[in-house]
Amino acid sequence: MIRLSHVNYAYPGKQVFSDLNVTLQDRGAYALMAPSGAGKTTLLRLISGLTAPQGGTVEGLENKRISFLFQEDRLLPWRTALENAALAADRDQALQWLANMEITDLNAYPRELSGGMQRRLALARAMAFGGDVLLLDEPFKGLDEALRARIADKIRGVFPLTVLSVHDPEEAALMGAEIIRLG
Repeated sequence: MIRLSHVNYAYPGKQVFSDLNVTLQDRGAYALMAPSGAGKTTLLRLISGLTAPQGGTVEGLENKRISFLFQEDRLLPWRTALENAALAADRDQALQWLANMEITDLNAYPRELSGGMQRRLALARAMAFGGDVLLLDEPFKGLDEALRARIADKIRGVFPLTVLSVHDPEEAALMGAEIIRLG
């Protein structure tokens, strides 16, 4: 179980969280919903351990392997689709997840892919990495409704715990996620 207790976090001139308490079970899916700027990405960073709370505690991350799909795709422009996906896993895992994400041109460079394909490539890399916790920051950005449904079907339930940030309750429903409203 991951527990955020009495967490405080602020950026210069903006309080994001004040006395935030959230408990995430070790299994299941949770969708963080809030308007833009309300702290969804910050909460994912706190859960991942990339950002430390300025007050309070985050517990339960010990011995957990965390895979993180950032809001930005963070692809290496000098690497092909296969090379980008294989950064996080062996070639066979990378190939499997590229196929699952419907990426067929394995030798394409990120600049040669559409925005939606770049997003799916970043998702393939995160999925191939594996682990105990999957953090997804706007995973369906740039994907049409039919593609979102197909991709959600491939990633739902693969990791014991999935936490995603979304703006649309339908995206939370696609992942079978319990909604946590922020803000």
